[in-house]
Amino acid sequence: MTGLSKMARVADGPGGAWIRRDRAESGNEHMSTTPPGPAAWRATAAGASASFVGIGLARFAYTPLVPELINAHWFSPSAVAYLGAANLAGYLAGALSARRVGRWLGDRRALRWMMALATLALLACSVPVSVPWFFFWRLVSGLAGGVIMVRVAGAVLPYLKGERRGLAGGAIFAGLGVGIAASGTLVPLLLRLGLSRTWAGLAVLCALLTALSWNGWPRPTAPAVPSAPGEGQSRPVRPARLRLLLVEYALISMGLTPAMAFLADFVSRGLGRGSAGSTVWILYGLGALVGPTLYGLLGDRLGFARALLLITLVQAGALAALAAAHSLPEIAVLSVVIGSYPPGVVPVVLGRVHELVGRRPEAQSAAWGRATVAGALSLALSAYLYSYVFARSGQDHRTLFLIGAAALGLALVVGAAARFARVPAVAEEQAAHHIAGVRGASVRE
Repeated sequence: MTGLSKMARVADGPGGAWIRRDRAESGNEHMSTTPPGPAAWRATAAGASASFVGIGLARFAYTPLVPELINAHWFSPSAVAYLGAANLAGYLAGALSARRVGRWLGDRRALRWMMALATLALLACSVPVSVPWFFFWRLVSGLAGGVIMVRVAGAVLPYLKGERRGLAGGAIFAGLGVGIAASGTLVPLLLRLGLSRTWAGLAVLCALLTALSWNGWPRPTAPAVPSAPGEGQSRPVRPARLRLLLVEYALISMGLTPAMAFLADFVSRGLGRGSAGSTVWILYGLGALVGPTLYGLLGDRLGFARALLLITLVQAGALAALAAAHSLPEIAVLSVVIGSYPPGVVPVVLGRVHELVGRRPEAQSAAWGRATVAGALSLALSAYLYSYVFARSGQDHRTLFLIGAAALGLALVVGAAARFARVPAVAEEQAAHHIAGVRGASVRE
C-alpha cells in the first residue's frame, strides 16, 4: 500500500510531538506518535529511582535509625515516634496536592524537583537543630513522596506497551522494595560512620540517582503506543467498582501496617531473640525486592482484578500464620512472603485502576490519585490505631497481626464484590458525565 506522508510539528506541551499522517489510497488517515524522548528502559529506570528516593529511602530508612536517634540522645523516645508520623502526614498532603503540582509544573519537572526536595530533606536531617526543624523536614520528605507516588506512573506508563504495563509498573515501584531492603542493609553499614554521616550518605545516594534520572523522563506528548487488545478508548469508567477499589485499597493498607511497623520488634523483644529481629527485617526486605516485579507480571498474566484477590488471600493467610508462629525458620519464610506485599500490591492496584478507566491518562491520574489518598489516609489512621491497641494489649504483637489479617479478609470481601457485581445502567450514564467533565477540564487547562 502506498500513500502520501508528511511530518507535522504539534505543539503539545514543552516537548511537543512529531506526528506522521499516512494517507492511504482509500483516503483514510492514520496517525501514530513517536515522542522524541528517552528509551523505555531509561524512563522505567527514572520511575524506579523516583520511588526509591521519595518513598523507599525517605520513609523506610527512618525505621532502622530510630534506636540510634534515641541512643545518641538526638531526641526522646516520644519525640522519635512523633517525628515518624510526620512523614506519613506529609505523604497524605503530597497525595492530596499531587494533581495540582503536576498541572503547575508538568510531570517531568514535578518529579525532578520532588526527588531533589526529598534529597534536601535527608541532608537537612543530618543536623539535629531541634524537634520542629526535624519535623518540618520529615514532613517535606513525605510530601515529596506523596507527589511522586501519584505522578510517577502517569509520567511513564502511557509511553510503554500495554501488554507489558503491569511488568513495567512493577519495575517502577520496585524502588519501594529496594528502599526497604536498603533500610536493613545499607543503613547499618552507614551507621558505623556516625548518625550525621548516615543521613548525609543517604542524601548523596539520592542526589546521584536524581542526577542520573534527570533526563530519563518522557516528554509530555501523546502516548507513544497503541492500546492493548481489548483496551479501547471508549471503555466507560466504572465508578461503582472504582469506589469499591478505593475501599479495598484502604483496607489493604490497614492490613499491611502491623508487620511493616512491628515485625522486627516482635522477633527482638516479643520472642526475646535480640539481633534476630534485624535478620528477619532483612528477609522482609528481600521479599520487598521481588514483590513489585513479580506481582506486576502476575497482573499481566491473570488480569489485575484476579491477581489482587489472589495475593491478598495469600497475605491474609501469611499474617494469620505469623500470629501463631514461634519458630524462627517459620517466621523467616513468612517474613519474605509478607515483605513482598507492601510494595508489590502497588502496581497491581494501579493496573486495576487502569482496567477500570481505560486508556485515558487524565482519568487514570485522577483515579490513581484518589487511590493513593485512600491508602495514605488509611496508613496514617491505622498507625495510630495499632499504637493504641499495642499499648492497651500489654504490647501483644500477635493481636496486631490478627487485626491486620482481619482487615485483609474484609478487603477480599470488598474485592470479590467489586469483581463480580454488575454495574447498573445509571452508573454508565454517570460515567459518561464524569468522562466529559475530565475532558472538559483537560481542555480548559
